[in-house]
Amino acid sequence: MSFKFQNFDFLHLDATLSEDELLVRRTARDFVEDKIVPIIEECFREGRFPRELVPIMGELGFFGANLEGYGCAGMSNVEYGLVTQELERGDSGLRSFVSVQSALVMYPIYTFGSEEQKNAWLPGLATGEKLGCFGLTEPGFGSNPGGMTTTARKSGDEYILNGEKMWITSGSIANIAIIWAKVIDEDNKVRGFLVETDRPGFRAFDVHGKWSLRASVTSGLSLQDVHIPATNLLPGTGGLKSPLMCLNQARYGISWGAIGAAMSCYDTALQYSKTRKQFHNQPIAGHQLIQEKLVWMASEISKAQLLSLHVGRLKDAGKVGHQHISMAKRNNVWMALETARMARDILGANGITEDYPIMRHMMNLESVKTYEGTHDIHALILGQHLTGIAAY
Repeated sequence: MSFKFQNFDFLHLDATLSEDELLVRRTARDFVEDKIVPIIEECFREGRFPRELVPIMGELGFFGANLEGYGCAGMSNVEYGLVTQELERGDSGLRSFVSVQSALVMYPIYTFGSEEQKNAWLPGLATGEKLGCFGLTEPGFGSNPGGMTTTARKSGDEYILNGEKMWITSGSIANIAIIWAKVIDEDNKVRGFLVETDRPGFRAFDVHGKWSLRASVTSGLSLQDVHIPATNLLPGTGGLKSPLMCLNQARYGISWGAIGAAMSCYDTALQYSKTRKQFHNQPIAGHQLIQEKLVWMASEISKAQLLSLHVGRLKDAGKVGHQHISMAKRNNVWMALETARMARDILGANGITEDYPIMRHMMNLESVKTYEGTHDIHALILGQHLTGIAAY
């Protein structure tokens, strides 16, 4: 049994949204209801990424939505956040795909690339005709990207890349990979490179056996003497600050997306509790313990909405700091995972079945809590901002 999603707006925040923002959310919400919800449980069960939806998302302007020009929609950051909220209400894997395409592939080309690189790649990435991936994490280095061992060596008018990357969304379906490597000739400075995935020596392999993000492609990458022209260097990159700027863009979208997953779990639990009867043939929604859980979820979702909306307004005003985005990502993903667990509790045994989206969201959110900076790493980022002392 499934329930039709009912909008959650306890604090009447919709009244503060512009007509354009409401239209963007409505468009994304209709897409999720019409295209994702009917197939997502099957995709998750089969471990299949619904690639047939990519052209539709391109037509709707979801890729690079908050970038200007080059075929991008030019949405505000709040509008883009509302898109990611709705996508993750459908499934974290679909939102992850859009986040990577937008924040981790198109954004670095847009921000650090040459005009030639932008013209060559951004229009095709915006439509979904071309797909990309972001190669930063390695088998031995996740939270400490500065320890990466992937290298680039200058040889005439080429660079030669060697290394391994791991946990790469869209790796095996990408046409272009943004690979971060230490340039041997530049005292191991971290630089970004555009690597076409059909180049000799480049190999992508899928990670199987996942219990999370099963409707998303997760890959490992291997680069063995991959030759690329020197013009494939992203000229604006230099040092770890460059990939971290990209991650900041992705974390912002995640903070909104987690709200969508939480809204889905809460709404399912609320509607279920009104129909499920126990003890004297009364709906369990009338029991104090159930109401306490629903109140907790409604309160935390409302606070998360306020947090992401304000951070989005700061971002649109050019006043956001990375610490604001870290707080939003850390708080909202934690909130969503706790909401999923609480909602599962309300549904009892029914909560573990694919008849309801809760267990799928819960498993997905375990990954979301880890990637793009773990819960603990974001605590250290915030701790350094508050104290001025780095604890890592």
